[in-house]
Amino acid sequence: MIEITPRIAIAEDEIELAFVRASGPGGQNVNKVSSAVQLRFDASRSPNLPEGVKMRLARLAGRRMTQDGVIVIQAQRFRTQERNREDAIERLVELIRAATVVMPVRRPTRPTLASKERRLAAKDRRGQVKSMRQSKPDSD
Repeated sequence: MIEITPRIAIAEDEIELAFVRASGPGGQNVNKVSSAVQLRFDASRSPNLPEGVKMRLARLAGRRMTQDGVIVIQAQRFRTQERNREDAIERLVELIRAATVVMPVRRPTRPTLASKERRLAAKDRRGQVKSMRQSKPDSD
């Protein structure tokens, strides 16, 4: 089990790893060895994730989530399969961990009477400054 939070963990068999050839560092070795990792996690069918977390995860994952609810993470930052595998799993854990945070509901508030008066007084002062700059036509 991969622990996400003290109350949420996902089974390792829910994660599907595929090793593919990577672009980037590796020299001539990059053409021979499949060191990049493609991690697939079916979040929509995972029995270990609560529904609220699944909804927030879909929003956070963005284009990394397919239409079927499968999260696909590509990891090719490192030159070895093992480091890329760890990197992909860590990125998945961080993504799910971010989805567990429930943002508080914003309650709209109204401006106070004092703040309205301050705003109107500032507008009045600004208007007076601008009116002092204007040149008055002579009435002769």
